[in-house]
Amino acid sequence: MQEHFLHYVWKFRKFDFGKARTVQNFSLQILDVGVHNYNSGPDFFNAKIKIEDQIWAGNVEIHLKSSDWYLHKHEIDPNYDNVILHVVWEDDVAIYRKDNSIIPTLQLKGLISETTLSSYRELLIAPNNKWINCATDFNKFDEFDVKNYQYSLYLERLNNKSDLILELLRNSENNWEAVLFKLLAKNFGLNINGSAFLSMASSISFQTVQKLRSSQQRLEAVFFGQSGLLNKKIDNDFFLSLDKEYEFARLKHRLENSYVERAKYFRLRPDNFPNIRLSQLASLYNKKAHLFSDLMEAKGLQDVYQIFTVQPAAYWQSHYSFEKEHSAKPKFLTHDFMDLLIINTIIPLKFCYNKARGISDIEELLDLIHQIKSEKNKISLGFNKLKSGTITNALHSQAMLHLKQEYCDKNECLQCRLGNKILSGLIQ
Repeated sequence: MQEHFLHYVWKFRKFDFGKARTVQNFSLQILDVGVHNYNSGPDFFNAKIKIEDQIWAGNVEIHLKSSDWYLHKHEIDPNYDNVILHVVWEDDVAIYRKDNSIIPTLQLKGLISETTLSSYRELLIAPNNKWINCATDFNKFDEFDVKNYQYSLYLERLNNKSDLILELLRNSENNWEAVLFKLLAKNFGLNINGSAFLSMASSISFQTVQKLRSSQQRLEAVFFGQSGLLNKKIDNDFFLSLDKEYEFARLKHRLENSYVERAKYFRLRPDNFPNIRLSQLASLYNKKAHLFSDLMEAKGLQDVYQIFTVQPAAYWQSHYSFEKEHSAKPKFLTHDFMDLLIINTIIPLKFCYNKARGISDIEELLDLIHQIKSEKNKISLGFNKLKSGTITNALHSQAMLHLKQEYCDKNECLQCRLGNKILSGLIQ
C-alpha cells in the first residue's frame, strides 16, 4: 500500500463514503475533499466536512497509519494546526492537537472495494517486466479517450518547456531574439550536443551575434572558437582563416570560452558533426536578418521550411572535417531536422511569446504540429505496438513521450487519466 494511492482514493472518493464514520464513531459527511497539495504541508487544503451536526472547514492529512503523524513530527509543525480530518489506511493510535483535543480520524481500511484494491495491486504492486504498467490493458482504452488525453499531455509538455524559455528570457533581459538564438543553438546540437551548443550560445552576447551576422565566416569562426573546435594546429587555409577571424573577434568582443562545454563527435553521423551544424546555424543568422519576426509570423509548415532552407559554408560542401575532402554535395537542413526545430524550438517559443502578449489561442500551433509527421523513436514505436494508430503525427508523439517520461517511468499511474480508468474498473 502506498500513501499516493490513499490520496487518489480520497481525491476521487473511491471508497464507500456512505458508510464512512470516524474511528471515534461519529457520523461523517464529506462536502468537499479540498485542493490537492503537491508541496510541503497538509495533503489537501480547504476541505469541508460535516461531523455529526458540525461543519468544519480546513485541511486534510493522509497517512498509511495514524502513528505516522508523530513519525513525521506534525504535532510540532504549525502548518498542521488547521487539520480537521486525519485520513488513514489503518488507525493504530489516537492523534491530538496542541490543545490536547483529538483530531477526527477516518480509517479507509474496509471502505475500499476489493475490485479497486485488486486493480491497484495489478497496476502498481505486482512485480512485472512490462514496458509500462498498463501494457496488457493499453489496447483496451477507447481511441477517443486516448486522443483527448493526448491534447492535455501535449499542453503539459508545452508548459514544461516554457520553464527553460522563461529562464533564458530572464537571463537575456527579456530579449526574445536572444532566447531564440540560444534555443536554436541547443536544438541544432540535438541530444548529444544540445547542452554544449547552448553553453556556446550563452557565452556570446546576442549583440555580438548581431554585429557579426553580416559575415558568415566571422560568425562561424566565433561559433567554432567558442566551442573549442579551433583549439588545435591544422595546416589548412580555411582553418587558418577561421582561427584568425576568431582571434580578432575574441579580443574585440572580450570572448571567454574556458567554461564552455566541449562538443562531441562520438557516435554521430557526419551530417550531425558539430562543425556542420554550427556552420548551418551561422548561415541561418547570416542570411535571415529578421529571423525572430519571420518565424513568429510564419503561418504554416512550408513558410517555416522556407526560412530554414540553408546549408553550411561552401567549404563544408566537400568536407566533414578540416583534414579530409570528399566529393562535393549540398548539405541543406533536411525536413526531418527542420521538423525537430519546429517541435522543440519554434512552437514552444511562440507559445510563450503569445502568452506574454496576452494571446491565449493556440489553434495555430496545434494545427502546425498536426502537420508534422510523428517522430520515430522507441517510445512512439512502443505505443503503436501496444495499440495501432496511437501515434500518427507529432502532437501524438510529443504527448506520448511526455506520458512515458513523466508518468509511466515514474509509476505515476494514479495521476494518469488512463491509469484512473483501470483503477475505476472501467477497463476490463
